[in-house]
Amino acid sequence: MTYCVGLRLNRGLVFMSDTRTNAGVDNISTFRKMYTWSKPGERLITLLSAGNLATTQTVVSMLEEHTKAAEDRHPDIMEVPSMFGVARLVGETVRDVIKTASDGGYQSESTFSATFILGGQVAGGAMRMFLIYPEGNFIEATDDNPFFQIGEHKYGKPILVRAYDPEMSFEMATKLLYVSFDSTLKSNLSVGLPLDLQYYERDSLTKGYEKRIQSTDPYYRKISDGWSDALRSAFNSLPDFERD
Repeated sequence: MTYCVGLRLNRGLVFMSDTRTNAGVDNISTFRKMYTWSKPGERLITLLSAGNLATTQTVVSMLEEHTKAAEDRHPDIMEVPSMFGVARLVGETVRDVIKTASDGGYQSESTFSATFILGGQVAGGAMRMFLIYPEGNFIEATDDNPFFQIGEHKYGKPILVRAYDPEMSFEMATKLLYVSFDSTLKSNLSVGLPLDLQYYERDSLTKGYEKRIQSTDPYYRKISDGWSDALRSAFNSLPDFERD
């Protein structure tokens, strides 16, 4: 399983993803689920993936291969003139990969499904973020729906819904995501550290701050412990009759 989030703020985009993949309790691995293509001053594209690992890696590999031999492979994610066009390209690639895998004959118990969050900006266009489904279709983040989650999202969503503010700083957004991910980590063993974090500042057209958060990260530990202490304190302060 996976947990990935993309937040659309007024000042930019914030992405965070876990890195755990598993095929049973005795086969747990770490794989990066955040991928970035950047040409400073021209475009920044970030992709978060969830779903069958072979499918997501094939999709990313195909997108990457097109950038290395653009004269032979079109379209190219580094040449598509808009974020909408990039979303269409990623969607078509997802659909083709899943169709090819599904038509290949033998199928294991696992499915070939994959879901992606795509965000970024291409010069001359607006900053945009999309949620891309296994069927290849997609929806765009709006003021009414300003963040996307993929994977194991049910434990972390209430926190985002309650505290998200489009005016918040990157630092406050990171704190919010830490709490959301910490709640998910404590509730589902299939989501795990380390976490990958990346900022994109609107109209900068270049990759912003990025970091890999390990279990020993002091700020993450401070947020995790503080969140637990705050919940415990709030519960203990309730009158006895409200605890039942």
